[in-house]
Amino acid sequence: MGKLRYAYPTLFMIILMIAGCKEKSVQEEAKTKEEQLVAKALEIHNRILTLDTHADTPLRMIEPGFDMAERHDPNETGSKVDYPRMIEGGLDAIFFAAFVAQDIRDDDGNTRAKALCLQMIDSVITSTQRNADVVGLALNPEDAYTLEKEGKRAIFIGIENGYPIGKDLANVEHYYSKGVRYITLVHSSNNDLADSATDANGTEHGGISEFGSKVVGEMNRLGIMVDVSHGNDSVFYDAIKMSKAPIIASHSNARAVTRHDRNMSDEMLKLMAENGGVVQLTMLSDYLREAPPNLERDSAMAALRSNMKSINEMNQEERAALRKSFQELNEKYPTPPATVQHAVDHIDHIVKVAGIDHVGIGCDFDGGGGIQGVFDASEVMNITIELVKRGYTEEQIEKIWGGNLIRVFKEVQKVAEELQANPS
Repeated sequence: MGKLRYAYPTLFMIILMIAGCKEKSVQEEAKTKEEQLVAKALEIHNRILTLDTHADTPLRMIEPGFDMAERHDPNETGSKVDYPRMIEGGLDAIFFAAFVAQDIRDDDGNTRAKALCLQMIDSVITSTQRNADVVGLALNPEDAYTLEKEGKRAIFIGIENGYPIGKDLANVEHYYSKGVRYITLVHSSNNDLADSATDANGTEHGGISEFGSKVVGEMNRLGIMVDVSHGNDSVFYDAIKMSKAPIIASHSNARAVTRHDRNMSDEMLKLMAENGGVVQLTMLSDYLREAPPNLERDSAMAALRSNMKSINEMNQEERAALRKSFQELNEKYPTPPATVQHAVDHIDHIVKVAGIDHVGIGCDFDGGGGIQGVFDASEVMNITIELVKRGYTEEQIEKIWGGNLIRVFKEVQKVAEELQANPS
């Protein structure tokens, strides 16, 4: 009996050891599988052209002393894009958008807007010239591939908000001559071209204005992509009807996944597919997931808004102070950021509704974009990793990361050539 009493614990320990070894083996196998998957994703990421269609980085580039050749800490400076971090993240190409906030719509306001827009465009051009060993200015779709083969990053130029066009149609061609290849018709408030999805006063033109329709026609003639991000639903439907070339949404998501006026409904996604256009998914938390309740933050924001003047009545110093106040409130009452999984949920949905040929990436870095896992340009490979985890093939990932936008860009240029050859 004594021997048996000692034998049972020994047998039990052996069973535990065997179970522990099996559990450890399963864990090691899972770890190995994860490492192999990540390695596969990074190989794909390095092989394909990766193109981000929207960054507000020109706002940084006009700041005194800001150098795109230096690596900046996003937590210290707020900067999300520079050339070293593009290289770290394996980001081959990007559209730098010259963003001008909506201001008074008169001759003086339009003149100031144009001057600021041109200043930002010139800052992009100057930066590419000063850093010609690592980047190059891109004007055509093929330039992205040419520069990639040379080991350089391709820098495209866009304009966010058609406000700097003012009421002068000739400005469209002027911006084209400076290198602009897409224009976002409107931003957070209505302008002379179109209605915004987020203007507190509601619609003004019922979509795209009469002048805005002429701008769309001129963009078609020149080969500038028509961007409907920030426009209200009527702007989207008008652009689909007016544009002779496919359109884009340079940074928009799926409304069925996250209800937000800036996101696109399933009907819009289906029409985008019929149009041949593309929706570029953005890394902005409020567009990617429903924010959890934060009553303290909401109350503080409401109190701040109740005491502030209209944006149009503020000077530059007052606007800067307002931005700082909002930033301080966000830091005091933070909300959990969206994740890369949220972002790919939107990609999944757009692929399901519109198809694999009509979705891309437009992170909106330096304009509010930046989520957990894709906080800045150095982390964009995590999108590819998540896509591989979900079973996307290399061909599909190549389309999402750049192929779809390049296809649209080429079609826009083809339409422009036809219009110039056969003007009506």
